[in-house]
Amino acid sequence: MPLLLDTGALYALADADDAWHPRVRDFLSEARQTLLAPVTVVPETAYLIRTRLGAWVEQQFVESLAAAEIMMENLTRADLARSGELVRKYEFLGFVDASVVAIAERLKLRALVTTDRRDFSRIQPRHIHSFELLP
Repeated sequence: MPLLLDTGALYALADADDAWHPRVRDFLSEARQTLLAPVTVVPETAYLIRTRLGAWVEQQFVESLAAAEIMMENLTRADLARSGELVRKYEFLGFVDASVVAIAERLKLRALVTTDRRDFSRIQPRHIHSFELLP
């Protein structure tokens, strides 16, 4: 099973000063699964990296995607519809996080790699009682 990463995890991996950096880095360095990022988290992550860390770090992020160190998962039409349902059901949930949930449901993933414990812990996916939030 691949590991699905959200924006917070990708950003923490890039920012050595982020409080989550050591945990995310260490966890992912030992992971043998494919690292998978929903296509929706890529521009959000790139924006945060560029505005907070600079163009050079953003360039490294893009190069890691091009080298397939992190695979991208596109949204299907059903994922978009499900994202809309999730945004309506959970007022606190934005589109990007809703798309992470929709993809996790479609792929029947039980875990998310995220720094957002507050929001993802309040969501009940269709296929399981709750997500295991890693690291």
